[in-house]
Amino acid sequence: MSEQLGTIDELPTEYLDALTGQDAMPLWPSLRGILPYDKPIHRTVPHVWRYEALRPLLLRAGDLTPMEKAERRVLMLANPGLDGEPFATASIFFGLQLILPGETAPNHRHSPSAVRLIIEGEGGFTTVEGERCPMTRGDVILTPARLWHEHEHRGDGPMVWLDALDAPLVVKMEAAYCIEGEPQNAGNRPDASQTRFRRAGLLPYDALDRAAEDYPQFRYPWVDVRQALLDMASGAGPGEPVQLAYVNPETGRECMPVLGFSALMLRPGEERALPRRSASCGYLVIEGTGESHIDAKTLSWSANDVLAAPTHAAISHRNVSSKTPAFLIQIDDAPMQRKLGFYEVFHNGG
Repeated sequence: MSEQLGTIDELPTEYLDALTGQDAMPLWPSLRGILPYDKPIHRTVPHVWRYEALRPLLLRAGDLTPMEKAERRVLMLANPGLDGEPFATASIFFGLQLILPGETAPNHRHSPSAVRLIIEGEGGFTTVEGERCPMTRGDVILTPARLWHEHEHRGDGPMVWLDALDAPLVVKMEAAYCIEGEPQNAGNRPDASQTRFRRAGLLPYDALDRAAEDYPQFRYPWVDVRQALLDMASGAGPGEPVQLAYVNPETGRECMPVLGFSALMLRPGEERALPRRSASCGYLVIEGTGESHIDAKTLSWSANDVLAAPTHAAISHRNVSSKTPAFLIQIDDAPMQRKLGFYEVFHNGG
């Protein structure tokens, strides 16, 4: 390890001017900004967005901007450490989306992948590639990259969900774009979560004789996930974590290529320290009240709040209720890091 790297001030002006003239620059004066020792440098800070404070502003957006002028009526959740960039972490976009009764968010597709985590409302639907997915509280609905999708609301009251996208990466790669399409006019046939993938460990028989589909299931109903967490907790020891990953049911791998999703249950009064990981992450609180310790910051939360944590953060969660469990959905960039080969888990806080 170099004890002291050379600085830009040590280089002759004429040499720097010559480099600039060739659109080049020396690495060594800024090497530690690119490759710091021990831990990455991150601008993302631990943060919580409180739904109670944001909901009135989201509803006002419905009064101020009709759907035909919005296309997608979304409040972006901007991490205060990212200097005005509209992202929750360096790789995760979060936005609260609103659709009102009778509205349709038009059909389109785009290069970033998106996932919808339903917060509020009944009577909404997301249609993905012709498959009409009901939207109920806590559901997770996939709209993968380049697949057609649209939203509609046939119920009463506002329909609200959290959008989670890999947009920061796609934008920085200069690969982000969108294409508009004609309405899908999907029928009322039940989606695959209600027909083909009702039980873990069971697949449609034809799946054994063909290549696995990339996205055989678009919707993961919360009612099923919640019961699975309760069942898991009933058979787990007091110190065992209760956490389930959302996966492709035909491969058992992550349901999306860049962002990962999992559901976490905290028993009444439970406090759980998570292994430190190289991934950045966020959380949507589905039920309960508690607090999270992220690095040196303590963030309290309740239902529908959204949290963000940077890479390599020390994270622990505590359910402050002694009577009822708490449920959170975790969103992280671990699938991307695994594919790129630098994902790490530090079980002893290293």
